[in-house]
Amino acid sequence: MAAPRPLPVRLSGVIMPASIQDLEALRALTALFKEQRNRETAPRTIFQRVLDILKKSSQAVELACRDPSQVEQLASSLQLITECFRCLRNACIECYVNQNSIRNLDTIGVAADLILLFRELRVEQESLLTAFRCGLQFLGNIASRNEDSQSVVWLHAFPELFLSCLNHPDKKIVAYSSMILFTCLNSSRIKELEENLNIAINVIEAHQKHPESEWPFLIITDHFLKSPELVQAMYAKMSNQERITLLDVMIAKVMAEEPLARDEVPVFLSYAQFFASTFVDQCKIVLKLTSEHHGDDEVNELDGIPLILDSCGPDDRNPFLTQWVVYAIRNLTEDNSQNQDLIAKMEEQGLADTSLLKKMGFEVEKRGDKLILKSASDTAQP
Repeated sequence: MAAPRPLPVRLSGVIMPASIQDLEALRALTALFKEQRNRETAPRTIFQRVLDILKKSSQAVELACRDPSQVEQLASSLQLITECFRCLRNACIECYVNQNSIRNLDTIGVAADLILLFRELRVEQESLLTAFRCGLQFLGNIASRNEDSQSVVWLHAFPELFLSCLNHPDKKIVAYSSMILFTCLNSSRIKELEENLNIAINVIEAHQKHPESEWPFLIITDHFLKSPELVQAMYAKMSNQERITLLDVMIAKVMAEEPLARDEVPVFLSYAQFFASTFVDQCKIVLKLTSEHHGDDEVNELDGIPLILDSCGPDDRNPFLTQWVVYAIRNLTEDNSQNQDLIAKMEEQGLADTSLLKKMGFEVEKRGDKLILKSASDTAQP
């Protein structure tokens, strides 16, 4: 493909600034690179020229980062930066040769540094957001199906770029940065995430905030869930809402029309065991606290009493669990009429088994319209 002819320096007797010439040339290239045959015949010198324009325009962004009063002067530079990224983005579509040529010019490092500067500006101008989005799209396209480019993108993007973009208020920036992360992740890089759990948790938050976006969901299902070590490390640091989001994704994966692969089954069984043991451990903590008379009202407010009662079933792995339940219920109800009333009403509604209450040393006595919970030892002997 021949490069677009330079635009005339004069138009209708008016001298055109070099920046306008560059902008028009870039737009022409962007349009040409929509066609595969033009991408395949593009000379490498074109990409060097685009990189030169990108570097020169980046200087204005660097100045604005040092002097916020210069932000308003960024309009023309942002136009050029945006069109540079669009041009490079289109040139990389299904073109391994162009991906390599552009990568070998160190364009990836320039782009990543510029994107981090965009985040540093902390302004929400639409022109800046557009340049930001196009830069991320370029990184995604140059990394697509190209392991060498993925390695270079990872080198420049991990961890700062992902930390800066995955929690961005703009949902397109979140989506495009998720696309890059999905494209670059492999088994060895998953290990690096174990040392940077905030990135992994940001992906969970991104899915929570933007459930319509496919990329965070795919990162979780196709990468995270294949690493029990990562999931367990994440789970320990996540909020309860984030844990629920993760569990929802797991359920969606298990319930999908496509069954789990043979090698996925033991992994998901290990997750089931992990979550079950974690749940039991948390129950034991609650039971221990209540047995020591701490937080009786707080347990009620958190709907903990039904949970404690439900924990009283037979469990060969935890033979003393019932005893903990007995101690907990005794202490939750001792000198606490509110908790006594709650359990009594649960019995009346059929939510608790009378035999279970008796096993715990309690009985429910109906007095008029009220149910009274009392100790079995207080019941008069015949």
